[in-house]
Amino acid sequence: MKQLLIYERAVPVNPGTHKDLSIKAGVDFGFAKDVNSVPLMAAEFELACAEYAIVFSGEEAGIMPGALLGIRDNENLYVDENSAWNAKYIPAFVRRYPFVFSSRDGATFTLCVDEEYPGVNRRGLGERLFDAEGERTQYLQSVLNFLQAYQAQFEATRAFSQRLVDLDLLEAMQAQFTLRSGQKITLGGFMTVNRARLRALPGDALARLAASGDLDLIYAHLHSQRNFTPTAERIVRVLDPAQVAAAGGLPADGTPGQPADA
Repeated sequence: MKQLLIYERAVPVNPGTHKDLSIKAGVDFGFAKDVNSVPLMAAEFELACAEYAIVFSGEEAGIMPGALLGIRDNENLYVDENSAWNAKYIPAFVRRYPFVFSSRDGATFTLCVDEEYPGVNRRGLGERLFDAEGERTQYLQSVLNFLQAYQAQFEATRAFSQRLVDLDLLEAMQAQFTLRSGQKITLGGFMTVNRARLRALPGDALARLAASGDLDLIYAHLHSQRNFTPTAERIVRVLDPAQVAAAGGLPADGTPGQPADA
């Protein structure tokens, strides 16, 4: 069973059991082929908004932004049949794999590695985690630095999301897609910023959003909504030839931004 969307068996890294472990990194993103969205940090919005629809999901204090990767369950339209990632920007959630932090109390974090990752080996291929004396290699230290920065961004992103909740700016939405074959696909379970509510905010609230940089993030999120249809159009690649012919090659249209109760 997958852990945290893409991890199979994440175990704590330690010099005792992993003293001879190496990581052979590559361009195989097959581990993420079955997820239709991944968490996205606020610091990533500027780059991610050019290629992904950025949406929010979760409940109450757990609401976080994410990058939409597909319009059907268990399908990532950004990973092709060769397990390559077809976008210029790859979300940090994906780039940190096969490593991840685990925590029982939210204060102390333990570095873990997914031992099921094909690049994990004891044959000296790639980058070693520990040297002959059992000390961290420069590679392992760089991994730790990356995950520490990611964790800091996670906390900042959670705070940003909570500010949107406190201002009542988020609204449950649906995206509706119709293939030329006539097949209709409705994607729900996410939220976006309501433009009317944003425009109706008092001047002092808007000023605070602008001063904090939150307004830039909101605009990047809203700008990213144009990527709903391009994401849906990627579905042609995963359809068999008969389906492609029946569908006329591409989805006929995509209509994001419908209220969930519409």
